[in-house]
Parts: sequence; C-alpha cells; structure tokens
Amino acid sequence: MDKEQTLSIFKQKASLASAIVHEEGQIKEALNKAVALCLAKPFCENLMPKNNEPAEQKMIAAPNLNPQEYKILDDLCQQNDFLLINDDLRNHPGGLEMGITTINCGIAETGTLVLNSDSEETRLATMLCETHVAILKANDIYQTTQDAAQVLNDLLKQPSSYTAFITGASRTADIERVLTLGVHGPLELHIILIGE
Repeated sequence: MDKEQTLSIFKQKASLASAIVHEEGQIKEALNKAVALCLAKPFCENLMPKNNEPAEQKMIAAPNLNPQEYKILDDLCQQNDFLLINDDLRNHPGGLEMGITTINCGIAETGTLVLNSDSEETRLATMLCETHVAILKANDIYQTTQDAAQVLNDLLKQPSSYTAFITGASRTADIERVLTLGVHGPLELHIILIGE
C-alpha cells in the first residue's frame, strides 16, 4: 500500500474516532492553524485560577515543542493575547484551552497517535485541556502497528518509557451506557498533518 492510501485510511479512521483532521504545509502553518482553532473556540472559564493569572485570558500548553517551534507559537500567542505555558501544568488544572503536542507516529488502521509521554508536562497537556491539537508528519504514519514496530521498540527502550496511544477524543459510556465525550480528557482532538 502506498503512502497516499495509508494517509487516506488514517484520516478516515481518525475521523471515525471523533478526531478532526487538518492538513497544513509545515510546522509554522500548523501552529497558525492551532492558534486559529483556539481563537474560534469559546472561552474556557478557569475554575481554579492562580493569583497572578488574568481571569479572561485563553491559555495554551505546549510542553514538547522544540525551542524554535515554541518561539513561533509564543509570538502567535502574544499577538492574540494568549497565555502560553510549557511547564508547571500541574498548577493549571482548570481553564487550559488547548494542549499542543508533536506526535512520534500514527497508525492508519486505527487512526491512532503514538506519543512519547515520558514528560509529565506532555501527559498533562494531552489530558487537562479542552482541546488537544496533535501535530503529526504525514511521513510518520504507518499502515499497521506491526509496520511501526521499529519506532515503538525505540520508544519503549528509552529509560522510564511512557508511551501513549491516543485514538480520538476522550470518551466513556460508563454513564448509563451513553457515549459521552470529554469526561476523562479533552472534548476535542484535532490532528494537523504536515510535510517534512
């Protein structure tokens, strides 16, 4: 199966799991898209503000971006009066509009994202926010879990490995067997596919 077919299957399966898939050129365009998504969403009232946090400012967490990517996002956040954080997420349990992470790889057969979550900050960014934006290189999508075996082995060999498999928005059917989104994590998952 060629890359185009694999990409098509990934988009279809991710959409079936309630993820919203976007395609952008490079990381800068992906970060612009993430900020646009944050601008478009209603304000998330911070029910547990810290004393020094503005009451009406949207907050984005992006703990696993490299310094260059973080700088691009920081500039965009300043232009839109967003508060950008990359650490101390445990002290921001409420009011986190968006968590932005870069993803290690995707698995087309299930529309799953694979993320090295060794950092507690990265784990919290994917769980405490209302919207998780996952940035994934299209070339890092594998047809099956078996096709991604080498990447998975490399991730699991790292000391204190904590690898997360994310398929769609947070969901449960524990409440009277009715499917409910966002109970144990984000209400929305946006996947932004980029080139190399």
